[in-house]
Amino acid sequence: MTPTTIRRRLRACCAELAKIHPEFEGVTFAPHAFRRLFATELVNSGLPIHIGADLLGHLSIETTRGYVAVFNDVVVAHYQQFLERRREQRPPEEYREPTADEWTEFEEHFDKRKVELGSCGRPYGTPCAHEHACIRCPMLTLSPKMLPRLDELEADLVQRRNHAADNGWKGEIEGIDLTLTFLRSKRVQTRRSVSLGMPALPARTVDA
Repeated sequence: MTPTTIRRRLRACCAELAKIHPEFEGVTFAPHAFRRLFATELVNSGLPIHIGADLLGHLSIETTRGYVAVFNDVVVAHYQQFLERRREQRPPEEYREPTADEWTEFEEHFDKRKVELGSCGRPYGTPCAHEHACIRCPMLTLSPKMLPRLDELEADLVQRRNHAADNGWKGEIEGIDLTLTFLRSKRVQTRRSVSLGMPALPARTVDA
């Protein structure tokens, strides 16, 4: 079926529904609305939101948050319930008290995930796989406080692109265009999360 056929049938279903339930008069659905309903149902059923993001093909969990019609505390509660159910299925010896060295190593991992623009979401015990090219990295969660810094980076990239164009450096232009695409995408995602009331990550301070 084509998208047009689906939209037409949805309008017909909504019209029939309004005959029985007048309060639904004027209500319409788009095919994409069911993708949002699916995402909401997943999280409300207890599936961790990061798994929902993978199922939907989202590179950023913040995109999935925009699809899910629940509050942050509901998402956290469902995720904690999921963890509890998983722990009940694991051998008890896996939940021993960590040693002092193990705990120090664990804390150091999260210290290394703090970057200028926000926080890196790479899994515990793994190094940076993107050579610290954070703007391009899907693991970066941008701090809203760093949005002005994105503007500075974009202005510098545009200046570099103009210089590359003047000199005919096509390979350089291609690389800069890719970086600009990621930068602008992260800006949109971060502004969307702010508009939805998502908690902001603390910006990293750098000594002068």
